[in-house]
Parts: sequence; structure tokens; C-alpha cells
Amino acid sequence: MDYYAIGQRIRKIRKAHGLSQEALAEKVGISVTHMSHIETGNTKLSLPVLVEIATTLEVRTDDLLFDDSPAERSNSLDTILHILDSSTTQQLKIIEGILKATKISLDKFL
Repeated sequence: MDYYAIGQRIRKIRKAHGLSQEALAEKVGISVTHMSHIETGNTKLSLPVLVEIATTLEVRTDDLLFDDSPAERSNSLDTILHILDSSTTQQLKIIEGILKATKISLDKFL
């Protein structure tokens, strides 16, 4: 998990909401030092704090955890293509079934 990237997303969203580190830390119930360490990736982020930050910033936890940029998408696609290129025909059929089932589940729950 890239805690620095998560911290930078938190910082970006915090600033977009016009909040200082101090104000967000107070709303979340943590120290300013802890908030600073979260934003710089110098500390791991606990689940309760992550949820509280997301709630306070009115975003989904996924918005804080995952980068939805075109570059990140491209990296994921490259990884998937590499896996597929190194798979046998039998493995590809199994992967296809898994992907279809996963996509259906994701569409239902996200």
C-alpha cells in the first residue's frame, strides 16, 4: 500500500474543501502531527481514521485509497495484458470466466 500516495490524495481533497490540516485533524479527532504524518506517508493509516477522514471530506474511502488517473489505469491495463500474454489457452478461458463473474459482482455492489 502506497501511504504517501494516499496522504497526497487526502491533502488534495482537504485543500479542495478549504480545510487546514488543523481543522481536518480536529474534525477527525486526531492530532495535527498525526494528520501531517498521514499526509506525508510517514505513518500507516488505521481503518477507523481512514473512514473518519473520508466521512469528514465527504468522499468514499476508495477515493482516498486508489488513484483513478489515466496513468494508473494504463499501468493496470499493462499488468493485465502481461498476465494474459503469459497465459495458456486453458488459463485464458478460466480467467475470462473469473473476469465476467467479478465484473457482474462489482456492478452490483459499487
